[in-house]
Amino acid sequence: MSISKRLAGAMPAIVLSPSLAAVTVCVYGFIAYTAILSFTGSKMFARFDFVGWRQYERLFENPRWITAIENMAIFGGLYIIGATCLGLFIAILIDQKIRLEGVFRAVFLYPMALSFVVTGVIWQWLLNPGLGLEHMMRSLGWESFTFQWLIEPERAIYTIVIAGVWQVTGFVMALFLAGLRGIDTEILRAARVDGAPIHKVYTRIIIPALRPAFLTVFVIEAHLAIKSYDLVVALTKGGPGVSTELPSTFMYSMTFTRNELGVGAASATVMLVSLASIIIPYLYSELRNDRHA
Repeated sequence: MSISKRLAGAMPAIVLSPSLAAVTVCVYGFIAYTAILSFTGSKMFARFDFVGWRQYERLFENPRWITAIENMAIFGGLYIIGATCLGLFIAILIDQKIRLEGVFRAVFLYPMALSFVVTGVIWQWLLNPGLGLEHMMRSLGWESFTFQWLIEPERAIYTIVIAGVWQVTGFVMALFLAGLRGIDTEILRAARVDGAPIHKVYTRIIIPALRPAFLTVFVIEAHLAIKSYDLVVALTKGGPGVSTELPSTFMYSMTFTRNELGVGAASATVMLVSLASIIIPYLYSELRNDRHA
């Protein structure tokens, strides 16, 4: 084999090797480094005096971490259910071959083009009792109207849900719409010829056929929910108090403001394991389906 042919065969590896090396060091290397730090007694600076599982014990003994987990359960559950249901509903409506379909798709997808910081600032203004919705309704004559969720500790977490669902619903709609357009039309025609009611067509044929789309939507939404940080910081800064504290904000606070690097690394590792427990089964399912295809 000539040198030119060998060079041509090796060219993909040569071109990709710098990127692979950078990803290995800067992503997986730092993931491993964080996991190692979680087993050390690091405070402000990293130090490799290994203390076993002590940082994880301290983590789960911390009331703020328990609050963060409880808030994540509320936020993640409502975020996934709300965005999935709304996205599916909008996708079904747009799938009816309505006029100006492209315009509606663009309108619903637009929030996803915004950063989470911008979304947080927008909703902070809208939900601010002195500036947003409450102020507008009172200026229109409804003096008794109140909407103070943003400053009420027991309801503030739901403002994060509202902002998050608003941003991601359009993206979920696009995924479901792609799934709807991929369903075999012959099956739908046969159901209509048989006189099947429209609700049974959706519950017995269309929605079961969207199972891959549901799985993809769930993985993406769960991933976004677990790593949510900028939306919370821009909207509530984790307050009032710690009422909207999430694992991501807890990790940042412990690592960079409270000089508890070991505890912060432990919380980051727990978040990573949570993400891996969602993504790895999904990847395994996709690879298995590709083998059987």
